[in-house]
Parts: sequence; C-alpha cells; structure tokens
Amino acid sequence: MTLGSLFWLFLAGFAVWYWWRAKAIKDFVLQAAHRYCKSMDVMLLDDAVYLRGLWFKRDDNGRIRVWRRFLFDFTSTGEERYTGRVIMLGQRILHMELDPHRFS
Repeated sequence: MTLGSLFWLFLAGFAVWYWWRAKAIKDFVLQAAHRYCKSMDVMLLDDAVYLRGLWFKRDDNGRIRVWRRFLFDFTSTGEERYTGRVIMLGQRILHMELDPHRFS
C-alpha cells in the first residue's frame, strides 16, 4: 500500500465520519425544533431543518467549538410560512427563536 492510497483511504474515512456526525447533529436539532414548535403551539413544516451557517467560536470556557445555525419553516395558521432558527455551539443549543407570526 502506497502513501497516496493511504491518504485517499484516510480522506474517505474522514468524509464518512463527518457525514455520520453531521446527520446525528441534524437529527438532534430536528427533534428539538419539533418540541419547541409544539411548546409554542405552531406546526413544523416539511419535517426538516437546514444548516445555514457554520463557524468556529469560543464557548464560555474559552474552548473553540463549532457554531452552527439551522433554519426551519413553521406555520401558525396553516396558510403562511414563517422561519425559525436554532443556534448551536458545540453539542449545546444556545438559542431557538421563531419569526413574528400570526396566532390562529
């Protein structure tokens, strides 16, 4: 086995690990969005969250963590779509919010 083939094998393994980890985080955020929407008496649409921001930031202890911003769509009346946001730092959800919307 050459050094080149070891490099490509490592790169493929890293890509699979990253995909697996990203999917687990997205599933965690989707469950949290479901619970949040239910508690706010709105309905999550499309059963999906979308990663819209990825960066590195420091947490309260000064450690560098991955900062992520997810968006999701929801409705309160069944007619209009609104956007909600989930902010994560590392493995913790820091903030969840819904755009201003009409109440049914």
